[in-house]
Amino acid sequence: MALWAFDGHRRPDFARTPGEGQESVWDYPRPPRCVPDPRRVVIRHPGGVLASTARAIRLLETASPPGFYLPPEDVDTAQLVPAPGRSHCEWKGVAEYWRLASEPDGEAVAWRYPSPHAPFAALAGYFAFYPGRIACFIDDERVAPQPGGFYGGWITHDIVGPWKGEPDTGHW
Repeated sequence: MALWAFDGHRRPDFARTPGEGQESVWDYPRPPRCVPDPRRVVIRHPGGVLASTARAIRLLETASPPGFYLPPEDVDTAQLVPAPGRSHCEWKGVAEYWRLASEPDGEAVAWRYPSPHAPFAALAGYFAFYPGRIACFIDDERVAPQPGGFYGGWITHDIVGPWKGEPDTGHW
């Protein structure tokens, strides 16, 4: 964290200025913050709806589009199976991955933190989805994926960047 020059208190010169009704990812905090989001979030795949909620938690972190975490009660978990691999987030802890049961050899479409670090306990068991691998919607707007493959941020009309994952952003 000591190497991180931006923490949501000051926008860098290269950051785009948000317009009316928009947010800059450079105004998001570091460390990240969990914020309840009452908008309708729907996850769809070719077989139908996988999840639908108005109780998502939005994770805001400097330089990244928000991640959306959905309560397990609002996810049809029978359509998911564990995927191989784990990763570690300095803030949230160890993540496990999930893929569609209908595509047992497919790539992971979701992840979750079964036992996140204390500041992020609200995310325990909640599912986050990769919008580049499965169709994600907020209030009927199709979400674009955060560049970079690994990241799971959700790009919508109401946020501006640039964000981590785009070319030449590795030094952020």
